[in-house]
Amino acid sequence: MSDQAVNSALSQLSEDQVVDYLQRNKDFFVKHEYLLRDLTVPHQSGSAISLGERQVQLFREHRDGLREQLNDLIAVARENDRHFEKSKRLLLNLLEVKTLDEVEIVVQEVFRNDEKIDFGSVVVFGDSTDYPISDITLVPFDEARSQLGTLIDSSSAVCGHFSTQQRKCLFGSDGEKVASAAIIPLRNAEVLGMFCLGSTDPKHFDSSMGSLFLSYISDFISRILPDLLLKSRSIKTQESVPTLLE
Repeated sequence: MSDQAVNSALSQLSEDQVVDYLQRNKDFFVKHEYLLRDLTVPHQSGSAISLGERQVQLFREHRDGLREQLNDLIAVARENDRHFEKSKRLLLNLLEVKTLDEVEIVVQEVFRNDEKIDFGSVVVFGDSTDYPISDITLVPFDEARSQLGTLIDSSSAVCGHFSTQQRKCLFGSDGEKVASAAIIPLRNAEVLGMFCLGSTDPKHFDSSMGSLFLSYISDFISRILPDLLLKSRSIKTQESVPTLLE
C-alpha cells in the first residue's frame, strides 16, 4: 500500500474510532512504548509534555482527589461520632428526668460545652395556667401558630435561618443572637412543642445539614413529654383541691 493510500485511510478515521480502538486494546502503548515519548500534549504552563509524563500527572491528580475525598469522609465520621456520643449522653440523662423543668436543664447541660452550639431550648405549646409550677418555656398554641407560621407543621427537623419573630418565640431574649438554628418538632399524635438548638455562626446550621441525630433526640423527648405534662397538670389539680382539714 502506498503512503498516499495509507494517509487517505488514516484521514477517514474519526476520533471516536481511535478512542474505541485504544479502549479495546489496552496494551497498545505497551507494544508501542516509543509513542509515549514521541507524542506530546499541551500543558497549562504552555509547554508540551510527553504522553507518559501526562499520564503520571493524571495519576497524581487522581490520587490527590481521592486523598481529599478520604479526608472529607474521615472528618464527617469524626463529626458523626461526636454527635453520637452527645446524643447518647443526652438520652441517658433524659431517662432520669422527673419533671418538665429537668428536660430543659438536661438539654442545657449537655450542649453547654459544645463550641458550635450556643443556645438550646425546649418549647412546649400550652398555657402557663396549665403548668404553673414549671419554668420551662410555654407558648400558647394560637400564639405559636401566629409567630412560627408553617414551621409549626414540620414533621422533621428544619435547619437554617429563621425570622426574628420565630427566633424570639423559640429562644426568647437569646433570639437576637441566634444566626442559624435547628428546629425539631416534638410530636406525639399531635404537636407538643419544639426542641431548638442555635448558633451564633450563620453557617453552622445550614439547610443541607443532616438531622438524623436531632431526630433521635426529638423522638425520645416526644415519647416522654406527654407523661411529664400529665404529671405537671395533676400536681396543679392536687394543689387546687382543698383538703378535709381545711
